[in-house]
Amino acid sequence: MFKKGNFIILMVILGLVLSACGQNDENAQAQGDDKQEAKQPEDQKNQEETEKSKDSDSSESKASDVSAYKAGVKELAKAKEGKEVDFQAVIDLYKSDLQPLVQKQDSAVDQQIVAALEAGKAGELDGYIVKQIFDKLTQKVFYLTIKHEFKEVEEYWGDSAEVNKEIEEAKEFYAVLKGTVSKRDNAYSTNMVDQIEAGFNEIEKAVENDDLLGFQLGKQVVDKTLMKTFYLASGALPHGYATKAAKEAKEDVAHAKVEQAEGWAFYQSLTGYLTRHAKEEAALIESQFNLEKDVTKLDPTVVNNAFVRGFSKIALHEYEESEEYWGKDKSVITALEGALFIDMIDTDITRILGKEAFTELTEQAQSYLDAAKAGEKEKAMKVLEKIEGTLKTVIENTK
Repeated sequence: MFKKGNFIILMVILGLVLSACGQNDENAQAQGDDKQEAKQPEDQKNQEETEKSKDSDSSESKASDVSAYKAGVKELAKAKEGKEVDFQAVIDLYKSDLQPLVQKQDSAVDQQIVAALEAGKAGELDGYIVKQIFDKLTQKVFYLTIKHEFKEVEEYWGDSAEVNKEIEEAKEFYAVLKGTVSKRDNAYSTNMVDQIEAGFNEIEKAVENDDLLGFQLGKQVVDKTLMKTFYLASGALPHGYATKAAKEAKEDVAHAKVEQAEGWAFYQSLTGYLTRHAKEEAALIESQFNLEKDVTKLDPTVVNNAFVRGFSKIALHEYEESEEYWGKDKSVITALEGALFIDMIDTDITRILGKEAFTELTEQAQSYLDAAKAGEKEKAMKVLEKIEGTLKTVIENTK
């Protein structure tokens, strides 16, 4: 177990790092969404081309990244059975093989992982909590790496060999996350593994047909379905870790603390997006999952309602952008994103408004997407008004 005083100090450190982590996520997302890049001096362009070349030569490191993650998780998992964990071996493995990738994707996550490993080594933090932090935060890094690979696909578009290489690398990292997706499919009777597979198929088909818009749409399916996975794992009812931790806290606080850590760590893959578009909800979810919080006071309904409001607000934002960029590819892309965020909280909307209302909403979302693709603005705006009205009702009903 952990020493209470040192545990609290560690959680303060992690909390401070978390705020930076959210900011980094937000900045990265903003950069990813920005399709208009400023012209750069020639020497800077040459430097960036050199960096791209280095990235292209680093594919061998992907296998070692995944191998180091799996080995680290395996060693840390010994804590669950009360076995001695060789924390120093995990620290050495992390720093030699995995840390460069983590620092590249999110330096704040690197600080969080190192702090947790060092605390575990010092006996200041339960080894199985350390395992959850290491495991789920590395999954976040792999998720960010998939997004990075997709960004490079766009940058290399037209070079089929390089594009296909980037896609294969994205699939390698997804292979690590597939178990997490499958576990949620089993818990919620969803079919996210199939949806992600369909997204990758759409991506590969788009490359074959030189269809950049098709790639961007397929990319959104993969990205947002992974986001849905992290939501189902952390804050969804009834199988998210917020619910599990609150229930377990009535009988075994120590075990509940581990589940709280799992929920917190899964949430880190979502905090940047939510902070950017639904700051109040993001802060509320963080306050519930924060490991300084008394787990017996964690309220899964509060967490769930905040997620539902947050994703509804994001969906509204996507539809606003779709209207703003009408006639351009981005209008179609954001129309799909709006529909995917609605799908993210499908069971929640069904519970709040009823099955018939949710079915109608999804039909409207599809109708709007079809109209955006066809450039039928008058039809689209009539449907959009109904979609926005429903989403605002969901927000009001979860306050």
